[in-house]
Amino acid sequence: MQDVIGIDFGTTNSVIALRQPDGQAVGLRYAAGRGVVDTFRSVLCFWAEESGASRGKLQHAAGPDAIEAYLDDPLGARLIMSMKSYLASRSFVETRVFNRPFALEDLISTFLRALVAGAAGMPGGKTRVVAGRPVRFVGDNADDDLAEQRLRAAFGAAGFSDVTMALEPEAAGHRFAATLEGNANVLVGDFGGGTSDFSILRFEPGARRRVTPLGHAGVGIAGDAFDYRIIDNVISPRLGKGDSYRVMGTDLPVPPAFFTSFARWHQLSLMRAPKTLREINEVARMALHPERLHHLIRLVEDEAGYALYQAVSAAKAALSGAEEAVLRFTHRDLAIEAPIRRADFENWITPELSRLSDAIDRALADAKLAPEQVDRVFLTGGTSLVPAVRRLFDQRFGGRVTGGGEFVSVAEGLALIGA
Repeated sequence: MQDVIGIDFGTTNSVIALRQPDGQAVGLRYAAGRGVVDTFRSVLCFWAEESGASRGKLQHAAGPDAIEAYLDDPLGARLIMSMKSYLASRSFVETRVFNRPFALEDLISTFLRALVAGAAGMPGGKTRVVAGRPVRFVGDNADDDLAEQRLRAAFGAAGFSDVTMALEPEAAGHRFAATLEGNANVLVGDFGGGTSDFSILRFEPGARRRVTPLGHAGVGIAGDAFDYRIIDNVISPRLGKGDSYRVMGTDLPVPPAFFTSFARWHQLSLMRAPKTLREINEVARMALHPERLHHLIRLVEDEAGYALYQAVSAAKAALSGAEEAVLRFTHRDLAIEAPIRRADFENWITPELSRLSDAIDRALADAKLAPEQVDRVFLTGGTSLVPAVRRLFDQRFGGRVTGGGEFVSVAEGLALIGA
């Protein structure tokens, strides 16, 4: 029997699952520090050797090794993140890394090779791949056909000749279908790092499981947007956002543009440009609270964005299980210990919740079903653990909502589809 693997190439994390001889699927694991993990960070880091026989030669690392390499020398390295988010953008043709051009397909294929090489238990020989794709790719005016074409090309360049594409929420549904005892209309919500996708499927269990897609909808927002809301409301005001500075007797707001790079932690590196730092210093000289902007400058200069996002992510996760959590972050003389109420967090993410609600409605309309005609709801992905997100589904579907396998269910379902 030919080996079948499911590859969930994600915006933030990626996962591989292998179909076992007994027909079950199991996620492959990765060494991380002194332990093992189920997911592999979807990042690449490039740097040029500075000495020895390989001086000037371009090197790279992927996953957790890429983050470690970047943090070791952020000024001498180039970190590539969220590659999946650019697949549907016609304006993204290539990027230059140390003056060497890389097409998007080249970057993704480089990552995929590392993803496979690092997976424990990866089968040898010819392997059939079932790869996931979102219902709607990220981006304004996203070209979904172009995105899938590029993704297929990347898998081919990585050495995979037998590749089938499947929708990610449908894959999660296949995993969930194993728990069904009778025919059912199932709404699957798959919350990734960059997209949130919803599929409504008709499952007919049995020896030859039959799956009929009924409707789909997707939206280009997910967990990263929730992180940014915490930073915007808790962190940025302590770094000067909303403050003012005085020019010739007139009070002016601190430029909001100083804080737009906080949408992604690695984008803070873009602010290290001398011109940008000079502008912040000049505003700080005239600011009502200059120490706040000085904190911002030191945060940027010291490349502390990764540690900041880890603290924010930990606080967000804690809010899923408690009515209040404390965001703790320290850098030099900046010490933040900020309590966050779940009610405030849910108020901050209201725009994202509204868009998620609209996407659920679109999926139902596409399937031509009323909420009461949906028998079961299965949610997966880290953002599905946010209580306000879960509540969107409970309000429509009552006790028919369940979840599980938040980080591996898509990959395992892809492997099952391969059967």
